[in-house]
Amino acid sequence: MITIKTNHGDIEVTLFEDKAPISCENFRRYIEDGFFADTIFHRVIPGFMIQGGGMDESLRQKPTRDPIKNEADNGESNRRGTLAMARTMDINSATSQFFINLSDNDFLDHGGRDFGYAVFGEVTDGMDVVDAIAGVETGNRAGHQDVPVETVTILEVSIAG
Repeated sequence: MITIKTNHGDIEVTLFEDKAPISCENFRRYIEDGFFADTIFHRVIPGFMIQGGGMDESLRQKPTRDPIKNEADNGESNRRGTLAMARTMDINSATSQFFINLSDNDFLDHGGRDFGYAVFGEVTDGMDVVDAIAGVETGNRAGHQDVPVETVTILEVSIAG
């Protein structure tokens, strides 16, 4: 069990190790390295998703490991409560950033508009926390849109058992 501890409460996550082994191993390594401590949810779009895991409070990108292979063709769908790897236009560019889907976003699935976004886990407890984060006021800051006005901090991410 993975716990994402935020300044809004805890989010419990189960990983889809069998469906997304590369993404899960990548996520676990960042957790074990303590990488996510003091990163933020820097992009919040109600009805769509909350994104975090790569920037500090000043919206500076933390240095990451090399990008991983995109596993969006694993049969999992970007439905409400699932976690997926964030990436750029480059299909295989995911590093540390992830997002939690607030709605069924099947247009992000493999084969929709492009290769898709790899789903690698799901929230098993704490969707109320995710929804609370989705409800924060946002604005533009440092060249980024949809940034929470009051910082939503990932205090730590831990693995139990």
